[in-house]
Amino acid sequence: MFTYENLLKDMPKNVTVGIGRGSDKGNVEMSASAFDNVIIYDDPDALLNDLRNGKIDAAVRGDMSSSKLMPLIRDIFRIDEIERSVIVEPVGKRMIFVAPVGIDEGSTVQQKYDIAVKNVNLMRRIGMGERIAVMSGGRADDKGRSAAVDRTIDEALELVDMLSSDGYDAYHAEILIESAADEADLLIAPDGITGNIIFRTLHFLGNAKALGAPVLNINKVFVDTSRVKTDYRDSIALAMRLTR
Repeated sequence: MFTYENLLKDMPKNVTVGIGRGSDKGNVEMSASAFDNVIIYDDPDALLNDLRNGKIDAAVRGDMSSSKLMPLIRDIFRIDEIERSVIVEPVGKRMIFVAPVGIDEGSTVQQKYDIAVKNVNLMRRIGMGERIAVMSGGRADDKGRSAAVDRTIDEALELVDMLSSDGYDAYHAEILIESAADEADLLIAPDGITGNIIFRTLHFLGNAKALGAPVLNINKVFVDTSRVKTDYRDSIALAMRLTR
């Protein structure tokens, strides 16, 4: 079972991480002090340009403003949209990735395929398993009850076929998230809206540890975080491991 304790084992050495500070609450400072080679940034331009230019090996958003930072990521790394997944550790269970989690992400089968493949590459760097649970809006025998549910089942089966044909360990988990969380390492939601709801339910209602949301479609390590977090040590550790 891969947990936060596993993440802390065999941490890479000589890795420099930048973290954004957007408030005077002291949470960023406290978190950074737990590690060597963590630099605090107040300027989002400086954080992202140092990441792009290799002055730092990875970056964590910290409590810096999303409205300032996210548009800069698109501009500096020349991407149209930001693709993210989120890694959570439900209480008493192992870590799992959930994707897509942006409300405008994962609207097509091809987009979900691309997100899944990029996410597996992250999981390999961390040392996690690679089993992919492709979720849908119902059980397979619910076909015919709702056109909307039928579409999610058809798309899930198509996605499983695409991933399996390319050698990935993927299966149709149907709507059974309670089983998928025990059986898989990556949950692919029917779309970004559903993925966002899954994450919020696990984290805000179920008290799952939320380590952060790595950006998948840039060639650098950037971990998005929430400003409501009070401790960023797990996000910093995740960023360090992703540099491997």
